[in-house]
Amino acid sequence: MTLAEAFLGLFALKPFLILLGGVLMGIAVGVLPGITAGMLLALTLPFTYYMSSVNAVILMIAMFVGGVSGGLVTATLMRIPGEPNAVMTTLDGYPLARAGYPGRALGLGNAASLIGGGLSWLVLVLLTPPLAKIGVAFGPFENFALVIMALALITSLSDGSQLKGLMAALLGMLVSMPGIDEASGMTRLTFGFNAMEGGLNSLPVIIGIFALSQVLADAINIEQGTEHVRARMSGIFITLRDYVVHGWNMLRSSVIGVWMGILPGVGATIASIVAYTAAKNISRTPEKFGQGSEEGIVAAESANNATTGGTLVPLLALGIPGGLTDSILLSALMIHNLTPGPLLYRNHPEIVNTIMASHLVAHVVMFALMTVGCVLFARMMLIRGHFLYPFVLVFCVVGAFALNNRGFDVWVMLAFGAIGFGLELAKVPLAPFVIGLVLAPVAETELRSGLMATGGDIAPLFLRPISGTFLAVAALALIWPFARAAWRRRRNVSWASSPPPSPP
Repeated sequence: MTLAEAFLGLFALKPFLILLGGVLMGIAVGVLPGITAGMLLALTLPFTYYMSSVNAVILMIAMFVGGVSGGLVTATLMRIPGEPNAVMTTLDGYPLARAGYPGRALGLGNAASLIGGGLSWLVLVLLTPPLAKIGVAFGPFENFALVIMALALITSLSDGSQLKGLMAALLGMLVSMPGIDEASGMTRLTFGFNAMEGGLNSLPVIIGIFALSQVLADAINIEQGTEHVRARMSGIFITLRDYVVHGWNMLRSSVIGVWMGILPGVGATIASIVAYTAAKNISRTPEKFGQGSEEGIVAAESANNATTGGTLVPLLALGIPGGLTDSILLSALMIHNLTPGPLLYRNHPEIVNTIMASHLVAHVVMFALMTVGCVLFARMMLIRGHFLYPFVLVFCVVGAFALNNRGFDVWVMLAFGAIGFGLELAKVPLAPFVIGLVLAPVAETELRSGLMATGGDIAPLFLRPISGTFLAVAALALIWPFARAAWRRRRNVSWASSPPPSPP
């Protein structure tokens, strides 16, 4: 299947309805404060098991795109980022809406989302195939070193303490260990439970650690009220002149978003911060930023939507997820016995082309739905959490049980929901945990394959140019934050202990 055939296939009745429903669900979840796109993907993941591979990836990509864009509504009308990546949009979207231009703020953000997503799709189509050709040349040691580098970059760039990010990644790797050792055929870390001989399924763990824990965390502030601005259609339609005026800002911010999306562990939130800061520094009216600046809205929304295509580049070309949402997409592909990476192009080109086609069409559908239905989506903000969370809990239980039809998976989901809640209270990032959980079996398999090929000699892992470079980057990523912190402390101590200059 070629890319053109994938586009044509999307406009058949069933695939298009799946894409339309996915975008709608993504936007709706993005609009609801406290319910994120990652939670939606985690809840939907078990149900994709009963779908064809093509339809499953269409649904997941559509929800991914819709969820990133839906956070614009609450960020603009309630000053609450419906998605974490919309936090910078609140700085100017809400003041502009309060000033009497809610439609204008939503329209600019929606247009910027379309441009950012479209440009990131172009990079996805042009950059992924050559990267995949390079990845085909990788051996087991190179693949193992690539996984280690991705984990190191993700933990070093995680929000908060790097030690907490590293701890979360190692904990996720530990959770993947129980079960039967493929090399020896013996069980490990089952603690006498027969149900654990097949290992802890990643789906109940992901649902618990991310979806259920988020519900528990949000339930603490369930009665908290927030002032909101009433949405209006006036100003929602952006003219060609607006695209000309803000065109350079859209292009620059989209490039920043794509680059930040390609880097593992950076994500849309950091991309929007960098793009917003760059726009403010370059702007002729920086004093308007934070007071309802149109440039700020455009920069933030262009960047966070551009990361959607950027994050798919390493996922499809190398099999490396860049964040939490990508790791859930990786899990969805693995459920259907599809391993993302260079061989996916060779063995399943229809899946790769469907993902690319779905990414672009989903952005166009998102733009149309947000333009026409922004008032309707805004009304969803009034749904109170105590009406919504019981349904989420039901889906958590059903999703965990439906995969293997056993109650053990439900208990696993509940246990990891409590663990995730504790990690959230301790400010431990969840993305490294999920990525460690998903990538640890891959790393173990590749390392064992490499050692079997070399007769147990591990030296090639360090001596081969590509694998050695990946390990050097991983070591630098882990060491650099500590070295920088030590240097800053030393500089502050030396500055504080230096005597004041003598008066003239």
